[in-house]
Formats: sequence, structure tokens, C-alpha cells
Amino acid sequence: MTDRPHLAVIGAGPAGLAATLAAAAHGVRVTLIDAAPEAGGQFYRRPAAALGARRPEALHHQWRTWERLRDGLRDHADSVRHLTDHHVWLVERGPRAGFTVRALLGPEQTEPAEVYADAVLLATGGYEKVLPFPGWTLPGVITAGGAQAMLKGSLAVSGRTAVVAGTGPLLLPVATGLAAAGVEIAALVESADPLAFVRRSRALLAEPAKVVEGAGYAAQLLRHRVPALARHAVVEAHGTERLEAVTVAALDRAGRVRPGTGRRIPCDTLAVGHGMLPHTDLAETLGCRLDGVAVHVDAEQRTDVPGVWAAGETTGIGGAALSLAEGHIAGRSAAARLHGTAPDPRAWAAAARTRTRLRAFFAALDGVYVPPAHWTSLITDDTVVCRCEEVTGGAVREAVEELGAGDARTVKLLTRAGMGWCQGRVCGPAVAGLAGCALTPSRRPFARPVPLGVLARSEEADADA
Repeated sequence: MTDRPHLAVIGAGPAGLAATLAAAAHGVRVTLIDAAPEAGGQFYRRPAAALGARRPEALHHQWRTWERLRDGLRDHADSVRHLTDHHVWLVERGPRAGFTVRALLGPEQTEPAEVYADAVLLATGGYEKVLPFPGWTLPGVITAGGAQAMLKGSLAVSGRTAVVAGTGPLLLPVATGLAAAGVEIAALVESADPLAFVRRSRALLAEPAKVVEGAGYAAQLLRHRVPALARHAVVEAHGTERLEAVTVAALDRAGRVRPGTGRRIPCDTLAVGHGMLPHTDLAETLGCRLDGVAVHVDAEQRTDVPGVWAAGETTGIGGAALSLAEGHIAGRSAAARLHGTAPDPRAWAAAARTRTRLRAFFAALDGVYVPPAHWTSLITDDTVVCRCEEVTGGAVREAVEELGAGDARTVKLLTRAGMGWCQGRVCGPAVAGLAGCALTPSRRPFARPVPLGVLARSEEADADA
């Protein structure tokens, strides 16, 4: 088995699983590396067995797809090594031929591990975009994805009465999931303009399965009598020790708050989301080209770095079905090229058609679900923008208006916004918005904080290699 080509797949969500199975089925040894204790990623997150969930499939609408992926891993156990609780912090060439994947083990992330492979496939997914507003740091205010992860992974909810707000298709399954779990949804607050759907109806109707899925969520919301507020936004969260209420206001056509429309809604949970951003840290350290904030790939899902493929949300946000298609294409392409043969695109023609359709669908959806054009006006001078370094909106504005900062990097140097533990992943969109510049990934040397002792041991291992 050791003389077969070796592919390291980083990320065990839909894209990583599809790529792993496609490559393993065509004679490649695969090491599947993931930070979670089980495969599935955020999309297929499941309750721990100890919780005794009787119907975990009730939290998913693509459970059969997950079962096929899970069974496929078992069927290819002789070709696939699955490394769980491995937090990858760097991928680099050498010191041997191919690539070295460096990771930290377990919850403590203090022990190092290395994987050597002939090629690498990045399926690192995405993370939520966070836009601050007054009161967003109160306990009880969580991201929409965080609320869904709590429910899927631990069968827990953060309160009894929730407002689900922001923009994006994720709000629908979050609201329906919480309602089904017994949470009273006081309001579903969506900032998108319903007319935007009408203007893009042709592109959206070209993917009827997605339309049916959305209609199903809408029917559940009606059944649970969830009030829906379109072209509205949460402008402030209220509370002393924790969240007690939110103020919701209507937006005009330009995305500004309409004066006199604010109303207070009591709640103990606010699940808020404004879309997703691709995880590109590892791709950036390898020198992969980016298209805006996503990794650039060709028709085979290859990056511009030889031996590196990418699939799923890291190449652009598009949901699980698109990730599965891209993962399958990437796995088939990697297998062929690692065997030294030219890939035959006919082998993944069906997946390529799915990819084309879904990319067009989500491009149209991106034009619908955009944050209000004037969302930065909601950030008061005393609103915390960077939680790690406790930098306020006023400090960022001072850096821009009085000290001449014209980009996020200069704001960071002047205010320390983005210098904390998350390295700007959370506050980056807000800082860029206040600075009036485009959000651009900042190339970091490592994908996560690394103990100095681990760095020292890595250097010693490289010297001995």
C-alpha cells in the first residue's frame, strides 16, 4: 500500500469527504485530517452518542447523503486514514518531496503532528461574517451558525425566546430548527428586500430543488406562527447582565434605518448572521491565488500551486451540494494526476454540470442576501468592534478620519484592531467597512496560534530530515 500515491485532504466536511472517497476509489492513499472528533464538518454535525438522540436525522435535510458518505469511509478503510482532533496550522513544501502538513493534537493543541503527502487538497470550509452593532457583545447574542451548531451537536438551545436576524439563507433552517426544539421565535428579521428575489427570479427558479427547500422552511415557519419582518434589521441589543430585548427597525430602499420605525422585542437569545466567508489561511500560506476572498481554482479544482487542489466553501460559499460536486471533481482529478495520467473530464461530467448550475444559483442569491448598504451607521463610537483588543468604532473612525488610515492594515497598526486571538477573522469585515475599503484576506504565517515549543521542535525536525 505504501507505494501508492498519497493525498492529504484537510477538512472532513462535504467537500473533503467527497474528495476522499473519489480519490480512494481510484487507487490513491488518502489521509483525511480534521479538527473535529468525527467526520461530517459543520453541515453534518451530530449529537454525541452519549446524549442518546433518538432521531438525529431530524436536524438534517440531507441525512441520506451523510449516510452514504459515512458508509463510503468504512468501505475504503484500507485506503483512508482518518485523523481526528488534528488542528492544522501550516502546510508547506518539504523538507521531503511533496508536502508537510503540520497540526496540533487534541483540545489542548499543544502536541505536534506531521503528515507527509505527495499532494494536498484543501477543503477547509467557511466561517460566519460578523457585523457589530450596539449590544452585540451581550451574553445571549450568538451567531446564527453558532445557534445551529449548539442544537445539532449538543441538542441545546441558549434560551426560551429568540430573535433570528441578519441576512442569508442560513436564517431559515436556524429559525425552523429552534422552533422545532421548542424555542419561541419572537421574530425572523431579514434585511434583504423581497423585490431583489423578483429581479433574480429567473436565475433562482433554474434550481427548483432549492426553491422547494426554501418553501419547506417557509411552511414550517408558518406552522410555528413565526412573525417574519422583511427589510428590517436589529439596530441594538439591550440588557445588563445578559440579553433582555432587541430593537428592530425598518430599512428604506437605500438600506438606511427609517426614522420612527424602531420597536423593542423582548427575547433572551439573538441569533444573528450576515453570510459566510471562505477559510483561506492555509491556501494563503501556500501562496495560492485568491479571487477576492476565495481560493482561485480551475475546471479541475486545482489551485495555481502545483500539487494543491481546493474544493467547497474555501473556493466560494455555495452550500453542501456544491461542495460535494467540487470535492468529487477535485478527488478524481488528484487521483488521475498522482497516477501520472491526464484526467478525463467526462469522468465527472455530472458533477461539473451540478457545479455550474449551483454556482449560478448562489451568484444570484449573493445579489439578494447582502447586508444593508449603510450598516456601518449602526456602529456607535462606543460600540466594541474588535472584541479581542477592545477597540471601539470611535477608535477606528479616529484612525480613518483624523490619522489618515485608508485600509484595514493601517487601522490595525494604529488601533490594534485585528491583533488579538482571532487575528481579524471576526472584526475584519467591520474594520474594512468603517475604513471604506474592500475586505481582503491578510496573509498570516500560520492558520492558528502555535506554542513556541512546537515551533522549536518543528525546526529541529526539519534540520534532522
